[in-house]
Amino acid sequence: MKHAHRVALPLFAALAFFLFGAGARADQRVAVVDVQRAVMQTEDGLRAQATLKKVFDNRQQELNRKQQELGRQKDDIEKQSKVLSKEALQKRVDEWQKQMMELQTTFQEYSKDLEKRQKEMTDPIFEKIMGIVRRLATTENYDVVIDKATVAYVRTDLDLTDKCIQLYNSGGATAAPAPAPAPAPKP
Repeated sequence: MKHAHRVALPLFAALAFFLFGAGARADQRVAVVDVQRAVMQTEDGLRAQATLKKVFDNRQQELNRKQQELGRQKDDIEKQSKVLSKEALQKRVDEWQKQMMELQTTFQEYSKDLEKRQKEMTDPIFEKIMGIVRRLATTENYDVVIDKATVAYVRTDLDLTDKCIQLYNSGGATAAPAPAPAPAPKP
């Protein structure tokens, strides 16, 4: 699961504006959050990972059994290739290839389903983490909060990831304040 793509481009653009824009000033505050780690290390994220691992393990065992069976069938076909008629051998090979294609299709379906489940389970966590990031940026006066995955280096004191996880786990994700309304333009 990669949520970085959702955040990376807008944050990169914001960082570029922040660093090089006309309004750049020396007293701006920047922080980072490892969004992926924050999502996956919350209590809900850990539960989601455990659930997904169980599903994956069960499906992987099923795929392994089918693959072993197909391996045995292939060995049998090779052993019997000298005694079977050409038509009978071709029929067995065709059936084996059909089953192999079905196994590949099943694998692809399982992968898509697992990805879909992961998204369904982690998207709500991601949204809550982003609410916490917004709240921390507002309350602690950060001008920009960047996804750590897009940064080559950052001092550890600028990393808000652990704080986000703690706030999420303590229930701090439930009530994110609404952004302050923009001042009305003067006529």
